[in-house]
Amino acid sequence: MQYIHLGRSGVKVSRLCLGTMNFGPETSEADSFTVMDRALDLGINFFDTADVYGWKVGEGWTEQIVGRWLHQGGRREKIVLATKVFGRMGNWPNQSRLSALHIRRACEESLRRLGTDYIDLYQMHHIDRESPWEEVWQAMEQLVREGKILYVGSSNFAGWHLAQAQELARNRHFLGLISEQSLYNLVERTIELEVIPACTAYGIGVIPWSPLARGLLAGALKPVTVGRRADEDLKKKIEKYRPKLEAYEAFCQSMGEQPADVALAWLLHQPAVTSPIIGPRKIDQLNGAMRALALALSADQLKRLDAIFPGPGGAAPEAYAW
Repeated sequence: MQYIHLGRSGVKVSRLCLGTMNFGPETSEADSFTVMDRALDLGINFFDTADVYGWKVGEGWTEQIVGRWLHQGGRREKIVLATKVFGRMGNWPNQSRLSALHIRRACEESLRRLGTDYIDLYQMHHIDRESPWEEVWQAMEQLVREGKILYVGSSNFAGWHLAQAQELARNRHFLGLISEQSLYNLVERTIELEVIPACTAYGIGVIPWSPLARGLLAGALKPVTVGRRADEDLKKKIEKYRPKLEAYEAFCQSMGEQPADVALAWLLHQPAVTSPIIGPRKIDQLNGAMRALALALSADQLKRLDAIFPGPGGAAPEAYAW
């Protein structure tokens, strides 16, 4: 396994992050334990979850599964544990978003479900335009002082949100954000305009979610009748991108590589990327993802991928002006 600093922080994480969103709804608890055990065996030390995962309001089903796995012992000290706050955890007004009240309560509940004394990386799952940064940072600083969280990250922030957050944190003499979890893959490259430049400038590590574009980049042209690729919405996307996917899968075949491995490898070649999130539902999907770590793409191969899936044209404003 390869390891890298998480943003500008001193902590090191594996180049692949284990996403747990499928644990519970798609993957049984027993199978989830097997996947997490195997991830640890493979050297993956970066585990990502969220209080809303499991999608039963207020239950934190996935966090509970991760917590019971950790309770077996010999695991907590080996991993960098990340979870998130923002989503609705109840029907009352202050049971969502990023008020100081909800941040504190949500953190306490995540700690209880995860069965741990501290969270390594506490991520804001979305920007909250209704809560001022002074309030957000005051709440996060207090949790750091109490030893309940060590680092703070963001998810689904715009570039200017990152800049605003970091400048306010700097004024408070606080470390601020060390990571940003964004939608990023060969198909969806919008963050190259402003999010990635902001992350690079502020030393914020990029953690791409949906690296395979919900299966679009995992050999989607191969006919299937079950699983994510059989989903009707995905079928519509396949038709939308069919010419590009045909070129992409032909290119992968010429390399002798699986499309999913090439897609992950492409992300690992992006300088701002720390660790793409893989969300295996089965053990074979986890094992298969390891190939991407050893897959070195040449400059010509990267250029060909850019030709098939062109991004926005680089960073703003040069991408659309001069």
